[in-house]
Amino acid sequence: MGRAKLPRKSTSIDMTAMCDVAFLLLSFFILTTKFKPSEAITVVTPKSVAAKVAPQKDIVEIIIDKDGKVFLTMDDEGKKETIANALNATKNLGLDVNAFKKAQFFGASFASLASFLKLPEDQRKGHLLPGIPIQDTANNELVTWMTLVRDAYQGQKPNLLLKGDNMAKYPAFKSVVDAFKKNEFLKFQLVTNPENVPEGTDLWKKSQSGEKRED
Repeated sequence: MGRAKLPRKSTSIDMTAMCDVAFLLLSFFILTTKFKPSEAITVVTPKSVAAKVAPQKDIVEIIIDKDGKVFLTMDDEGKKETIANALNATKNLGLDVNAFKKAQFFGASFASLASFLKLPEDQRKGHLLPGIPIQDTANNELVTWMTLVRDAYQGQKPNLLLKGDNMAKYPAFKSVVDAFKKNEFLKFQLVTNPENVPEGTDLWKKSQSGEKRED
């Protein structure tokens, strides 16, 4: 007796639910993705290996770009207000204290600092600015900046970072270090680009999220 043949039926899968999930995930990633903002000062830091993460608070950072121009940035608006008032009192610069507090960085001589603070954001870019003068011992305004920082912190030590471009020349670096030494800032941290970081360390975790590191 022959075997009874079962009728063949085409397979049908309802993909509606899967498409809904896919579009929901796509919408979520589109809405939550944050693009890296363009940097006001472009710096390509040298590569190095370490397992220590740069501090995230009470930061005073000195930046040297590839042309040797120097910029200063701070994260404490209260300290910046103190510095602005000191500059107005000692140098009579007529600075807008509120604009000084909100400034992302400083990159001009004291004589042109008031004009620098009036610049719109699209013109306040490192390559368009002269930077803080550090040409020689007689005209190294960073020495005064570091004195103002020291006085603003009233004996406490800020987290002093130095971020230099890989193409920056040694004289600019030396002028910055001289300004540190003259104000008894004998310890500072170099910001570099982590490479071959030991997996599982704090720095490895930070490097995965794109945060900076220090030596």
